[in-house]
Amino acid sequence: MKKMLFGAVCALALGLAATAANAQQQFVMKLSSPTVNDIAHEWMKAFKSGVEQRSNNRIKVEIYPANQLGQIPATVEGVAMGTIEFAVPAVGFFVGLEPRFQVFDIMGLYDDMGHAARVFADPEVRKMLATFGQSKGIEPLYVLPHGPLGVVSHKAIRAVADFKGQKLRMPGGAPVQVEPFRKLGVSPLSIPLGEVLPAMQNKTIDGAIISIAVFAGQKYYDVAKPMTMLPGSFLTVGGVVNRDFMKSIGPDLEKIVREESLKAQEGVVAWGINDANNARDVWAKNGGEVINMTDAKLFSDEVASVLPAIFANNAQLKKDYEVLVEAAKRQRK
Repeated sequence: MKKMLFGAVCALALGLAATAANAQQQFVMKLSSPTVNDIAHEWMKAFKSGVEQRSNNRIKVEIYPANQLGQIPATVEGVAMGTIEFAVPAVGFFVGLEPRFQVFDIMGLYDDMGHAARVFADPEVRKMLATFGQSKGIEPLYVLPHGPLGVVSHKAIRAVADFKGQKLRMPGGAPVQVEPFRKLGVSPLSIPLGEVLPAMQNKTIDGAIISIAVFAGQKYYDVAKPMTMLPGSFLTVGGVVNRDFMKSIGPDLEKIVREESLKAQEGVVAWGINDANNARDVWAKNGGEVINMTDAKLFSDEVASVLPAIFANNAQLKKDYEVLVEAAKRQRK
């Protein structure tokens, strides 16, 4: 009896010691982004501050913007493998791991950046997000509208007909990203962000589709002056985490990470809207031209016309799209 009691006491002591040791363990969370000084970077800074403070520095958040940990394909693979805990590219670059991500790149759902942000924070949308990437070891903690999408091109695009024959970089290679432009006569190309500006400088490509905040921030106006706004279109960035990392930090720290992710998501929306407005001003001040298409409705109609065929081959995408449609209705002011 005494031996049994002694054994139980020892087991309890060891268990308490292990718990105490785990409570003091510090975890490192590396955050990678292809951009800098934009809404994704602001999110990372807000997230770092909140997580480190609430965890009493048990989680050390390291921020690596501007491709410091490698180009987008390498960092996406790094998150899946667990060598990088978290990456924040355009969501289109996760489609190779999880095809469902392409639903966020369907154009025409949102009225403006504020509306898109409210949709992405909608409880039903977040519930859907939690199921993304389960078989690939990744999970999106948040998505954000980075900014309105534009096309910077050597030859100005003023109407739908001007797309024909152009080689344009897409923010991903999913059907919803490339098929609308194929219908417009574009040769769509998927190129990591860090390679786009050189490709435009040597005219390997005719232009690129990116958030206008990136165009202004990376001084694309030194290469080409026309920037055409794409009606009802926004670049969506996503913060995707390695699922094993989330399990490894324990339930208390996992709760902090999730809560601070949402808090940072909601906290940077106003900053992002202001940044997009500033980007237009910066573009104009540096001799760039901001173009609104003369036949915007025709563009929107052409985009919508390719969706039925895409949905016919992807029932899950149609289901996810319907979740966004309903959230867009709820969040419309």
